[in-house]
Amino acid sequence: MDREGRAKRLGELRDELMHERGVAAMGGAPPSPGKIRALRTNIARILTIMGEEERLAARSEPSVEAKEDAA
Repeated sequence: MDREGRAKRLGELRDELMHERGVAAMGGAPPSPGKIRALRTNIARILTIMGEEERLAARSEPSVEAKEDAA
């Protein structure tokens, strides 16, 4: 899944989680009790992957200080 796909999926999961929490707050029983936990887990997985990619990208880019030292 590419970066845009993950961002889109993250938005969908967050919307679904908000809906499920709204149902629970209104006193309604959710259709599947473990769905909120599963949604939160999937959101955390996507955020972890996105964070790892950002750290890898930042590590591979030369820092500003290294550029100044070379000049």
